Amino acid sequence: MTGPTVKEALEAALEAARWAPSVHNTQPWTFSVSGEEIALRADADRRLRVGDASGRELLISCGAALFTMRTSLRGHGYEPVVRVLPDPDRPSLLATVRPGAPSPPDEDARLLGEQIELRRTHRAGFTGLPVPDRLIERLIMAAVDEGARLTPVRAPGAVDVLAALTRAAQAVQAGDRRFSLEVIRWARPPGSRRRDGVPADAYPRRAAPTDPHFPQRDYSWRHDWGGEGGTATSIGVPALLTTARDGREEWIAAGQALQHVLLRAAAQGVSAAFHTQALEMDLLREFLRRELCSGEHPQMIMRLGVTFEDKTAVRRPLSDLVE
Repeated sequence: MTGPTVKEALEAALEAARWAPSVHNTQPWTFSVSGEEIALRADADRRLRVGDASGRELLISCGAALFTMRTSLRGHGYEPVVRVLPDPDRPSLLATVRPGAPSPPDEDARLLGEQIELRRTHRAGFTGLPVPDRLIERLIMAAVDEGARLTPVRAPGAVDVLAALTRAAQAVQAGDRRFSLEVIRWARPPGSRRRDGVPADAYPRRAAPTDPHFPQRDYSWRHDWGGEGGTATSIGVPALLTTARDGREEWIAAGQALQHVLLRAAAQGVSAAFHTQALEMDLLREFLRRELCSGEHPQMIMRLGVTFEDKTAVRRPLSDLVE
């Protein structure tokens, strides 16, 4: 029995890419196909102009889409051939990927590929079930494979600092009309037919606070939006994703590392909650770099844990993404 054709593998990779995680579910990417090669481009119109003026979070999101395509191609029997930032004269062209030599998919490729459409972002506390140390070690190695570092934050004092910085950033942003309006732009009211942004049932209406408290974005903004639940209070395992340098190439690498970590965690029933507020404020991000990240540049703050909540996910149709 023959495996998928190159055309079928390319189509599957495009379909998979749209399920990648992105900040506020902005889905800030477009794709084009030329022959047997997919070009990944940044969609600058979907950048957060207040919270992400540098485009760092946009490129992390696109890096996650790139890793998703790589994973899909591996699962369909081809070794992916990738070029990152292939043309300095076209800064919006972030990467190209094409199917290389046929390579029968191994169990690992199948395992990660199965999670692409199942993985969900969590926006509340976790159950008290522990995240196995063996899994944490595997997640650390997954980040290393993509050129980044995942560091679990275990010391109570360091966890307190991370939570306090998140609370401080959230309080400042909530009082800043520009930040608030940007979040509101990507918050979807109940019944919305939009296929991007954060749906009203993707977060609890009133989440029980964790100890220490890691606040979530206020997507409801004075409305009584949100789903049921949110009674779990464990913080799970806080972790920092960092890179040695802090340029466009590293941001894309951080996105690939993030998606590798998320898919591997999801395969073992572990979800992630993200807290990027402090990373959107230069002074706080620099403080984190110097005090908690051993001089490396923080690219993502997350908590890893177990939840039994089953949230829906919305994504734009492929016809909106392919040029």
